[in-house]
This record gives sequence, structure tokens and C-alpha cells, in this order.
Amino acid sequence: MTAPLFLGSEIYRGSSYGAYHPLRVPRVSTAMDLSRAMGWLPPDRYRTSPRAKPQALTIWHTEDYVAALHRAEADQAVSDTVRDRHGLGTLSNPVFPEMYRRPATAAGASLLAGELLASGGVIYHPGGGTHHGLPDRAAGFCYLNDPVLAMLSLRRAGAQRLAYIDIDAHHGDGVQVGFAGDPEVLFLSVHEDRRWPFTGPLDDDGGGNCLNLPVPKGLNDSEMAAIRDRLILPAVAAFAPDAIVLQCGADAVTEDPLSRLTLSNNAHWAVVAGLIGLGAPRFLVLGGGGYNPWSVGRLWAGVWATLAGHDIPDRLPEAGEAVLRALRWDRARAGRTPPETWFTTLRDAPRPGPIRTEVADRIAHLAARPAARGRTEALRRPA
Repeated sequence: MTAPLFLGSEIYRGSSYGAYHPLRVPRVSTAMDLSRAMGWLPPDRYRTSPRAKPQALTIWHTEDYVAALHRAEADQAVSDTVRDRHGLGTLSNPVFPEMYRRPATAAGASLLAGELLASGGVIYHPGGGTHHGLPDRAAGFCYLNDPVLAMLSLRRAGAQRLAYIDIDAHHGDGVQVGFAGDPEVLFLSVHEDRRWPFTGPLDDDGGGNCLNLPVPKGLNDSEMAAIRDRLILPAVAAFAPDAIVLQCGADAVTEDPLSRLTLSNNAHWAVVAGLIGLGAPRFLVLGGGGYNPWSVGRLWAGVWATLAGHDIPDRLPEAGEAVLRALRWDRARAGRTPPETWFTTLRDAPRPGPIRTEVADRIAHLAARPAARGRTEALRRPA
């Protein structure tokens, strides 16, 4: 496989976690529609995601949990015992008509991605990135942990040494649980400090292979560029992975209601471009958070443009603008009519700012750790 491949599904268009849930908004379908409207997604670059069978999920999730999730969709109800044990039927992870099929579709694409990347390439799976799921429990809007499943699939397909980078506003706790202590996995998460799930403090090294960078509210593009250039790219390059998995959650931008970070979408695209430039043989980009339909759709369409080598125009053509004007968001706290740029552009205005001492010090602290020096550091050690 030489050209990048986009994995998607219509299930994301027709399902919702419920009328009042943050994931009621269209996200993957908007990225798909925008990419097609721009002429960036011809049929030969798109593949419909398969739905994972229950047995396939048990390479990490427990049989009891997978059975409970499958049964909850069929019954459209859970008992108090199932809710307490497995986290199903809560406000964050409610019962809804596609509560097995939708996450199993994301999981199926992640499992497929590992197989398709056996001989190398680039795959984009914006429906993935559900990084909070635990082996026996749903959490944080995540019923299954498709990043873990993708990484296990990559392993089965021959990629032993894996770098997982997470730039969602929330810590990738479930993925850290899955690979903490594994010397063949580099885990690096950039996430808002004192934000749910309240894990991933600076001193949490996950047994030596985890780099956790909690950042203060108001993180700007200049600070994210410093994180990219001083920590992410050097650490991944030194680790020399067989595959890179990037969780590219879109909830760290200014307009997102579930974080207090202030990035523009340029920051995410620059991380994607930087990781491509490292030349790892396999590169898988997943979605993740993102709860403003305009900002997440625009950001994720731009990720695909970056991966596929398309220029992002200053103004959208009429077909792209029509996709964005058709979106609706009933969030009362939005408080105003969306700005015209949300309809007419993909690229945000840059949001630079000072690199605060707190951020610079934390970058330097992590960059000095052995985990950030990877294989290069290991080769320097005496036998």
C-alpha cells in the first residue's frame, strides 16, 4: 500500500449517544463529507470499516465485558450489577441503540488497520481513538479501546516496536494501562492538567516507558510547537519505532467545550506532518475527542489533507462550504451565531503566544528521561 487509506463508516452519521450527550454531534461523517467535497477522497482511497466480532475483541477486553456490552445493546437496558461492574448505562456511557455496533465498528477498523499496515503505509481512522476504555469497563465515552486493539493488531502483523502519541485534551489512561512497563512501546500523552480522568501526572512513567505531559489551561500554538520539536519528534525518532500510532483528538482547540486549551487546528496538523517526516514504515492516525461539530470536522478533514498531500485552500469551494453550513449544534452555551470562518475555511487563524516557564520546564524534564532517548540512549549504555 503506497497511498494513504481512509477508513470510515456510515454508522457514525446515523447514531448518537443521546440528545444531551456531547457525542450527539456529527464528527466522522463531517470529516468524510468535507474530504469528498474537496475532491480529496476518491473511492480507491476509502474503505468501509468492518464490525469486529465479539471474539476478536477479547484479545484485550474480557469475555464477560464484551458479552455484557453485546447484551446491553440487544436489551437496551442494563442491571444495576452490570452498571456498577462494567460502567455501562451511565451518563458518560449510556445505553443507546448502537452501543455495541458503533464501537465495534471503530474497533474493527483498528484491527484491520494493523493487518493492512503489515507491509507499511499510512492509514487514517478518525472514528478511532477511544483511549479511555478498560479491559472490563467502559469509561469516558469509550466502550472499547480501539487504540490498544490497533497496537495489538500491528504486533501480530510484525511491528514489534510501537510509538503511541496522544494529543487529545484528556489523558490516554486506557492505553497506558494496556502497555505500561512494555519496553517495546513508547507512550507519550500531552493532556490538560487537572482534567478528567485526572491521571497522567508528570512523574508517572508507567514503569519506565511512559512520558506524561500535563499542560496548563491556555496552551497555545507556540507552546505546542515547542512540545512537538523538543519532545515528541526527538523522542519518537530516538525510539526508532516499527509503527507510529497518533491519537489526534480535536478537543484541545479554543472552540471545544470540554477543555480549556487554546490551540488552533494548525497545531494538530503540524504534529501530523512532523511525524510523517520521521519516515516510520507504518503510520496510523486515529481520531478521539472533539465536541464542537465545526471545529472537529474541519480539523479532521485537514488531517486527511496533510496525510494525503493536499494543499488546504484559504477559502473552501462551494461544496465544502455547504457541508459546514448544514451543521447544527444546539449547545446553549455556544451563546452566539458561529463565525463566518467556521463555514468558509478549514484553517484556523494561528494562536501563538508566550512559552510559559512551567511548560518549558516540563518539556525539559521529560526530554531528559531515558524513555525520551529511546534506542539511542540504550545503545550508549555499557554492556
